[in-house]
Amino acid sequence: MASVLRRIYLAFYNWSVFVGWCQVMYFALKTLKESGHEGVYSAVERPLQLAQTAAVLEILHGLVGLVRSPISAMLPQIGSRLYVTWGILWSFPETQKHILVSSLVISWSLTEIIRYSFFGMKEALGFAPSWLLWLRYSTFMLLYPTGITSEVGLIYIALPFIKNSEKYCIRMPNKWNFSFDYFYAAIIALGIYVPGNPHMYTYMLGQRKKALSKSKRE
Repeated sequence: MASVLRRIYLAFYNWSVFVGWCQVMYFALKTLKESGHEGVYSAVERPLQLAQTAAVLEILHGLVGLVRSPISAMLPQIGSRLYVTWGILWSFPETQKHILVSSLVISWSLTEIIRYSFFGMKEALGFAPSWLLWLRYSTFMLLYPTGITSEVGLIYIALPFIKNSEKYCIRMPNKWNFSFDYFYAAIIALGIYVPGNPHMYTYMLGQRKKALSKSKRE
């Protein structure tokens, strides 16, 4: 019974987030066609925030054992996307009309539409077609670099706005005897991308090799 409930819940979760990312993609492409890249963010803001923030549940799924995905692999990707979604785009409207928002949204949307449809079918039907398996473990070779480049670019573009606004900064003296500068935190975040991304890309290549080799044996 517990196994059935687990599959029902995970299927519902995956298909719900799939629908959310389809909305993001639809609104992004529609806006690009009708009015250009400057209006993309305002068109996708709410479904983007909801779909991306829903990924936090995946960490909980891993912690409680609902899925076998390693937390160490999920945290960097989910954390960086949440940071860009809320800590950059939502927090600094000056970045919202940049063309990199379009490449970011399209890269994220395609990746997640494929991923959530794959896992949704696996949970609902017990299998996924071979073409979807190939897409799940191959499209990242293009979409990961374009997505990461867009993330890094938007953080860099936000730096002067972060510095001038002093948003989220904590200055001394204060009752906690603690100071925090969001500008330097953003620079540190950019620095983490340098060693982190090649490692993540290599990890995903390894996962691709395992998944496709397993499918051939089956």
